[in-house]
Amino acid sequence: MKLLVENAISPIVSDGLKKEGFDTIHVREIGMQSASDYEIFQVAIQEERIIISADTDFGALLAIYKKTKPSFLLLRKGKYTKPMQILLLLLDILPKLEDELEKGTVITVTEKKIRIRYLPIG
Repeated sequence: MKLLVENAISPIVSDGLKKEGFDTIHVREIGMQSASDYEIFQVAIQEERIIISADTDFGALLAIYKKTKPSFLLLRKGKYTKPMQILLLLLDILPKLEDELEKGTVITVTEKKIRIRYLPIG
């Protein structure tokens, strides 16, 4: 599973995922901290990476372009505000959601539930 962590999530999270064996890059690592959501979206498509963000705009891009990839994991942070809390949450849920993420989905994670929508949205 290849992951692209967007600016709305701390690089600490990306680093922690790497240490646990995930193929993860943060947008800052590739000089895209000021890139538009569309540019980040394009990198995710080209590199076949799953976007992890707290920014809802990626869901809108998937809907506009009717894409079946990249998958998008939307974190509605709630009580998960600190990087280590987010990292522990991701370490818990990513293995459980791997099959769905590989198929092409938008997965919204809140404090109380996980919602899965298959792509394309439309």
